[in-house]
Amino acid sequence: MNQQTLILIKPDGLKKSLTGNILTRLSETKLEIIAAKMVKVSKELAEEHYKHLRDKPFFEELIKYITGELHDRKKVLAMVYWGEDAITKVREIAGATNPEEANPVSIRGQYGRITTKGIYENVIHASTNEEDAEREIKLWFSPEDIIMDLYPVKVIILEKVQKKIWV
Repeated sequence: MNQQTLILIKPDGLKKSLTGNILTRLSETKLEIIAAKMVKVSKELAEEHYKHLRDKPFFEELIKYITGELHDRKKVLAMVYWGEDAITKVREIAGATNPEEANPVSIRGQYGRITTKGIYENVIHASTNEEDAEREIKLWFSPEDIIMDLYPVKVIILEKVQKKIWV
């Protein structure tokens, strides 16, 4: 069954220049990248992405982590991968969320760590299931950003939209 999944290379992965290493590992899945962009992560985007963890004691540190405050990299590389069993394949290569529990040959096992404050600096995010993937993809990407129609869309006409263009 073809699926799509959101992948984020987090600020610590970018700071450590691991993008190439991570993309090489992800290429083992034989999945197709159907969207990719660098995103400056706002506090609002971070809080919405991690809203299911809002009640956890580490929530504020997690928001600082994903917005780049902890690594002086206020961006992530957001991607959508698509193909046969995408979620399972990506999560297997990514490894367990806790880097200490991750298989040593997984991305998180190789490159992740736990800070002294208990934050999992695990360099990559991968959607957990199809419902999370849909919510996360719609949060991080607009339909125009993705090269195929993943979910139903509607076309609207906007007036007086301000947009930057090249001069």
